[in-house]
Amino acid sequence: MQNHEQNLSVFLSAARRKLGLSLRTVEAGTGISNAYLSQLENGKIKTPAPQNLHSLAAYYSVPYALLMELAGYPTAEPTDTKIESPTRLAARIGSVTSDEEDQLVEYLEFIRSRRKRLE
Repeated sequence: MQNHEQNLSVFLSAARRKLGLSLRTVEAGTGISNAYLSQLENGKIKTPAPQNLHSLAAYYSVPYALLMELAGYPTAEPTDTKIESPTRLAARIGSVTSDEEDQLVEYLEFIRSRRKRLE
C-alpha cells in the first residue's frame, strides 16, 4: 500500500469512529455503499472517486482538499499541516471538554519545551 493510500484510509477510519458512526450509517448519510467505504478504509481502493471524497468530507466535516491530498490527487496548493492539524487531531481523538483541551495544550507545551532543550 502506498503512503497516501494508507494515510487516507487511516484518516477516514479514524474520522468515522470518532464520530461514533457505523459504515451503514455513513452509507445512509452519503449514498456511498458500505462495501465501498470498507474498501476505502482498508486501502483497497487505489483511486477513490473525487465525488465520494467530497461527500465524505461534507459528512465528516473535514476539508475536501485534505482528503484529495491524502488520496494522492494534485491540489492547487498543498495543505499546511499546521493549519489542518486541528482537523486531523479532532478526527483522531474526538470531541474534548474544555478542561481536557486545556490539559492537552499544557502537555503539548511541555513536549515542545522538552524537545527544544534536547536540540
